[in-house]
Amino acid sequence: MKTLFSAILMVVFAVGLQAQSRLEDAKKTASENKELILLNFSGSDWCIPCIKLHKNIIETDEFKKLETDNVIVYVNADFPRTKKNQLSPELKKENAALADQYNPKGLFPYTILLNSEGEILKGWEGLPSADALAFSKAIRDIKENEKP
Repeated sequence: MKTLFSAILMVVFAVGLQAQSRLEDAKKTASENKELILLNFSGSDWCIPCIKLHKNIIETDEFKKLETDNVIVYVNADFPRTKKNQLSPELKKENAALADQYNPKGLFPYTILLNSEGEILKGWEGLPSADALAFSKAIRDIKENEKP
């Protein structure tokens, strides 16, 4: 009985650790490279503003340059609805844990800029009114003003 209890406890602990793996990896990378973390909550196959955000900002060269220039680590917490776009159970759990921690109101799209400790520096509710260039500049400005 003791062995069974220990095994169950280890599984529960392992699942708890896995639930935040992408964010923990992003924190580690951000800390090592002095980057920020951009966490985006989206509904990639049902939320029209989310789709526009990805098309008009996140998929642009200007935005991608933020990653290649070591300004941000990008994490997308997606909540698709259609059967063909479903995520793995592990990724669903992880996204739900991220939503519990950072998006308890369930806003879509919701984008937040975090420091390497996971503290919120800025948030954007809905589709940002800025274009990719202005959005990227705002992130660069925040990074430049961030204390080392």
